[in-house]
Amino acid sequence: MAYQPPFTITTEIVNLVAKISEASGRLTVEFEQEKLLRLRKVNRMRTIQGSLAIEGNTLSEAQITAILEGKRVIAPPKEVQEARNAIAAYDAIGNWHPTDTNDLLAAHRLLMNGLIDNAGRYRNQGVGVMSGDQVVHMAPQADRVPVLMGELLAWLRTTDIHPLMASCIFHYEFEFIHPFVDGNGRMGRLWQTLILSKWQPIFINIPVESLVHQHQEAYYLAIRNSTAQTDCSPFIRYMLQMILDAIEDSTSRQFENAGISAGLNAGLKLSPLDHAILELIKADRYITNAMLAEQTGKAVSTIERRIKKLKENLFLKRVGAKKTGHWLVQE
Repeated sequence: MAYQPPFTITTEIVNLVAKISEASGRLTVEFEQEKLLRLRKVNRMRTIQGSLAIEGNTLSEAQITAILEGKRVIAPPKEVQEARNAIAAYDAIGNWHPTDTNDLLAAHRLLMNGLIDNAGRYRNQGVGVMSGDQVVHMAPQADRVPVLMGELLAWLRTTDIHPLMASCIFHYEFEFIHPFVDGNGRMGRLWQTLILSKWQPIFINIPVESLVHQHQEAYYLAIRNSTAQTDCSPFIRYMLQMILDAIEDSTSRQFENAGISAGLNAGLKLSPLDHAILELIKADRYITNAMLAEQTGKAVSTIERRIKKLKENLFLKRVGAKKTGHWLVQE
């Protein structure tokens, strides 16, 4: 009997898939415009910086940008090597197929080149996932890794489940197996991006990793909850929300970029969501972020990011205390 990862499809997951499908379709058209080449470059930098930062790399966005441009950076050599490897891996992503074992191993070899001795080879020793001094997950025995990865790749090859859900399921199962001595987190995120890009090429240019870094504790919590429940639905929900937030964030940046490119506004170019937020606040200056999220159909984290931008660009001001104060729209 073919391997079947344990997961439950909930109404929340189905709704997230629908929202992402619609939003990514709109963004695909926008990203095809020549004027957004710079935004694609910025998003690639944010993808790499976010994925590395989750693993403890301290390079800033400016330093990653400099490395992308071939400039020298004063930083720990190991961290610079990690960045160069990640840049090479994301540049090569279009050459790989998600269900090919040799491609998976080649990607790991490129991603971990010069960082570990056995780059591009499955581990031959036991590994555990640590949180501080505590082991939070003991990965399967090393001799089982080739079989488990073979089953997982075979499932990915034959499943008819939506690619958005399949990519999340693969990501979780990959982290559970932990097939390499090091670089599993980076590989899991890279491979999910690859799976998504085969469905919608736009995902190569959407920095989901940056959003995961911003909500890193929730990332590990979703993995732990999925393991505890023997059902990866908590991780699917988490990753789908991060994907949706990343698309909406890219849409907002696209509007900002378009405004700057056209010379219309030196500050923030309001997106449709920004306009909706401002109109709702005009109607109720005591409205909460949760209420804004409910009325716009967006995640609270998305609302919080747009509120922050609106405040920074002086479209919005908070009057009084956080709990008892109110908003003021500055015309």
